[in-house]
Amino acid sequence: MAKPAYTLTFHSHDVLIIGAGGAGLRAAIAAAESGAKVAVVTKVPPTRSHTVAAQGGINAALGNVTPDDWRWHMYDTIRGSDWLGDQDSIAYMCKHAPEAIADLDKMGVVFSRDKGGNIYQRAYGGMSTHYGKGDMAFRACAAADQTGDAMMRGLFSYIQQYGVDFFVEYFALELLMDATGRCLGVLSWELATGKLHVFMAPQIIIATGGYGQVYAAATSSSTCTGDGNAMVLRAGLPLQDMEYVQFHPTGLYGVGILISEAARSEGGILRNGEGERFMERYAPKYGELASRDVVTRAIISEIEAGRGAGRKKDHVMLDLTRIDPMILEAHLPTTRALAKQFAGVDVRKEMIPVYPTAHYTMGGIPTDRECHVLMESGQQVEGLYAIGEASCNSVHGANRLGCNSLLDLVVFGKHAGEQAAAGAKEHLKMKRQDIPRSVLEKALTHFDRMRYAKGEKAPLAIRKEAGLHMQEHAGIIRNATGMQAGLHHLSGLLRSYRQDVAIGDTDLIWNNDLVAALETENLLMQGLATLASANFRTESRGAHFRSDFPHRDDDHWLTHTSVRVDENGITSCHTRQVRMDPHTEGAEPVLPEARAY
Repeated sequence: MAKPAYTLTFHSHDVLIIGAGGAGLRAAIAAAESGAKVAVVTKVPPTRSHTVAAQGGINAALGNVTPDDWRWHMYDTIRGSDWLGDQDSIAYMCKHAPEAIADLDKMGVVFSRDKGGNIYQRAYGGMSTHYGKGDMAFRACAAADQTGDAMMRGLFSYIQQYGVDFFVEYFALELLMDATGRCLGVLSWELATGKLHVFMAPQIIIATGGYGQVYAAATSSSTCTGDGNAMVLRAGLPLQDMEYVQFHPTGLYGVGILISEAARSEGGILRNGEGERFMERYAPKYGELASRDVVTRAIISEIEAGRGAGRKKDHVMLDLTRIDPMILEAHLPTTRALAKQFAGVDVRKEMIPVYPTAHYTMGGIPTDRECHVLMESGQQVEGLYAIGEASCNSVHGANRLGCNSLLDLVVFGKHAGEQAAAGAKEHLKMKRQDIPRSVLEKALTHFDRMRYAKGEKAPLAIRKEAGLHMQEHAGIIRNATGMQAGLHHLSGLLRSYRQDVAIGDTDLIWNNDLVAALETENLLMQGLATLASANFRTESRGAHFRSDFPHRDDDHWLTHTSVRVDENGITSCHTRQVRMDPHTEGAEPVLPEARAY
């Protein structure tokens, strides 16, 4: 029986944004303010994007509590990145951070305030004054412990005045690339009607978020499947630094839900099974507010030494009992509620059981400081940008500092939106005949192969199997034997996936099996990229720790990892130089040194 032909609906805009989290919304506002006709295609409603889950704050050197300077923020970010961050991007982000906070304030984001009416700022991990020589910096601008939610509400309310076209609950399937390597648009599936749409624009911004769901236990939303990253891989383009996955030190034990670093910022203490405050052993100056990779490995070290908590001695405890109840109520309401709901713990009287869990993906689509997507050669892909957790521009390098993620979203969201709007003015409005039929047929063939798959395994069962292998072989501590075993298993899963996966219904209206199948394929490709990159990098740096290569090696590995994955699970890795020159007035390069807290 012949498969029915698709009737495609075509749309043409100046700027197309894929994803409506914090980065996507900020880019849409900037592009619309610059006069562009903007479309936003999003898998989930904007106020349900994963950005709303960000709790602790957004960094900016405002100096409301302690003296501060954007250059100190830049230094802390480069040190936190373990010198893998691109210093031109980091300088740009830190210098523009105060402006970004002023923009958010103007847009109606409701920050917490001190008694003088200034935006409330708290200390966060890895923040210092005077280039690491002074005291801790209070740099994180916060809305209690609900900062991401406050930010998204403000941005989404503010954007309503600009007439941006939102296409909500549309699943982006494939980038449409011509023979020259230029991106022309995206093929998308409208879940509510089952229709397929082609969105065309001369300037396209990928803002699809991270791929944390590649792990069986993660703090990220179930929708965080890195769809933009996978589309880039299928377009034959590389991803960058995929070995760098941040494990948050304080996931709720047995559940994985995030217990915000804000809890430690407000005075929370980590204790082992003997009741001892152990972080002073590993970070004498910063303690619980050392960078996340340091705290995570300290927790694992305590457990491996037999000093874990509980019957199995397999976790540690977060003690908030000494914090003033008024502070708990004002600054940590979400933390209190999560601990009570999911662990039955009253944080005023009891400690919270915690264990590190996959949290943030530092790697992604390589870009330059202007957010242009880069080919393996380092050349720009015409008309294509990437921002937010989907991108690797790289402001986080080997380890992201807490509260730099929301800052990354809004600084580079604004920058990409302005760049894209300016670029769109140089092009005529696109028409459906601008998309070659062969390009559409290739994308539709891939979609059909999944839609009509008649295997025997449920897509979520395959996703769980892959996630467990990622936990085991690409977790906090890695080695060649484990990573190679993981590579072998995941490449086999991807090669046989379209034969093994079961799609019970070919109907296109709210076909959850098909959504799960497409997302699982995307995750398999990124799991392979992560394992291949981690196996390729024979050193330990930041969040990437190898027991067989336990030391940082600047002589050989002060480089980014570039990785490609084809649809048969074949991987290839290369290196790209880290950009060490800030190219910013007032900033000097920060040279590698020993990293201590």
